[in-house]
Formats: sequence, C-alpha cells, structure tokens
Amino acid sequence: MNSEQQNESGQQDKAEQREWERDVINRLSFAALNEQRRARRWSIFFKLLIFGYLFALLFIAMTADDLAESQLVSGKHTAVVEVNGLISDATQANADNIIEGLRDAFEAKRSKGVILRVNSPGGSAVQSSYVHDEMMRLRKAYPDKPLHAVIVDTGASGGYFMAAAAENIYVNSASIVGSIGVLMNGFGFVDALEKLGIERRLMTAGDHKGTLDPFSPLQESEVEHVDKLLESIHQHFITAVKEGRGDRLKDNPDIFSGLFWTGDESIELGLADALGDVDYVAREVIGEEDIVDYTPQPDLFKRFSDRLGAAMANVLSEKMGLQQPFGLK
Repeated sequence: MNSEQQNESGQQDKAEQREWERDVINRLSFAALNEQRRARRWSIFFKLLIFGYLFALLFIAMTADDLAESQLVSGKHTAVVEVNGLISDATQANADNIIEGLRDAFEAKRSKGVILRVNSPGGSAVQSSYVHDEMMRLRKAYPDKPLHAVIVDTGASGGYFMAAAAENIYVNSASIVGSIGVLMNGFGFVDALEKLGIERRLMTAGDHKGTLDPFSPLQESEVEHVDKLLESIHQHFITAVKEGRGDRLKDNPDIFSGLFWTGDESIELGLADALGDVDYVAREVIGEEDIVDYTPQPDLFKRFSDRLGAAMANVLSEKMGLQQPFGLK
C-alpha cells in the first residue's frame, strides 16, 4: 500500500471516529435532555400533589368544625356569636354580620341561650349602636332565651357598648374592660408648612367645609362644634350603659371617663358581673354545654386565602425572629 492510500485510509478512520464521537455526544445530550424533562415533569407532578394534599387538609380543617356544629344543631345547645377585632363596616366585625348571627341564634329552636363573645378594642360608634339596639330588641322578642356577654382579652369602647346590652357580662381576671368614651384624632401641620415655606391653598363652598383640615389653623367655633358632637355621642354611650347595667353600676365618675380596667376591677365597679368563659356560661349558667357558633363566616375562597396568608405570615415571622408585641389597639 503506497503512502497516498495510507493517508486516505487514515483520514477515513479519523472521519469515522469523529462521526462515532458525534453520535455518542448526540445520544448523551438527548438522554440528558430527556432526563431533565422527566425530572421536570415529576417535579411539577409532586408539587401539584403536595399542593392538593395541603389544600385538602386545609379544607378538612375549615369544614370539620362546621360539620360537627351542624350535627349539634339537631340537639339542644348554647349559641355563640363572636365580635372579634376592630368594629367597622369594612371588617368582619360589622353590624350586619353580628346582627345576622344573633338573629339566627335566637331563631334556632334548639338554642337554649345566646352568648356574645367579645374580643374587641372598639371601633365605629354607629356599628356598635346598631348591634346594641338589636340585642335589646331580641331580648324583648325572646324573653325565655337568655343573652349573656363574655369578654375575652378586650371588651373596650364599642366592644363594651355591645356587651352592655346583655343580661350579664362575664370576664377573665386579666380582661381589659371599659373605655367608655369617644374620640376624634388627627394631626396639624400648620407650623411645618410655614417652616418649609409652603403655601396652603384651600377652596371650599360652605363656611365650615374645611373644618379639621390638618393644614389650616383650628378655629375656636369649629372646636366647640366638634366638642358638642363628641359629647352627644358620649352621652348616647353612657345612657346605653346605664340602661343595660342599672343599679349594678357603682357611683364612680371615672367609669365614664374613658378609663379601662382589669376584669376583676370591672366587677367591683359593676361593669361586669362575674368571672367566666364561654364554656362556663354555657354549662353553668345556660345549662347546655354543647356550643354552636352562629357567627357568619366569609365564603370558602376568602377563608382559604385569609388562612393561607396568615400561615405565610407566621412562617416569615418565625424565620425573621419577629414577635407580636402586647398592647392595646
């Protein structure tokens, strides 16, 4: 074999070697790509499976109490309606929700008594007044069905306004009770504008349309008007408490000053009647220890999103080492 033939044979061998290497590389690349696709599909599958499992657990947890309570409704029970958090038309603790729960609780043939469970620092005077008035109406409409209030952590301001319409109020020794007063707050930036050289331009139709504008000086006549307004609302609050508590109230001017007290002190002042929680009142006072919650609940999707958001917030708090401070709202 001459040198030219040898060169051609060597080149052919090298070409075949390169072709074989390319084929191996292609096969390995496709195998790796297929493996990545399979891994991605399995990853998505397991994520969906875990999400579905968590959703099922959450759904079961959310409906378990409802199912248990629906079974109890067929028998005699104590009805409970919750007032939890800030009282406002924009929160769950609004008059429409609370009144709906109270009406359902009183209308239920098997409910032998109703408990208003209060854990609220207060809020809207209007929303609180609506609930108070409806509680008084329901007591007259159902004289054989007692209505009691149980204050948990806090029953202050509007929260106490509602509780005062109950026949009796039960508290814990450490509960915060009272704050019978009315407030309107804000800020004034008049001096700040002058120091910054900012000119305030306010145009109104009506001599007092700009009342309490934070960038304008307070006018004595406007302050007097707001004072009368607050005093009128305060007197409405005081009248409701006096009608609800009657002779049980002690002759102490501080009661209506806006101060608040512990549960033990509130009993001494006549703002509350005795120590006790929901279970105690249901068992010992009403006489039916089975409890059914008549508080209207948001729809399933909102409950799921709220609980999911709360769970995520708890996880973040734990990871960041955050703790919720104690205090009055």
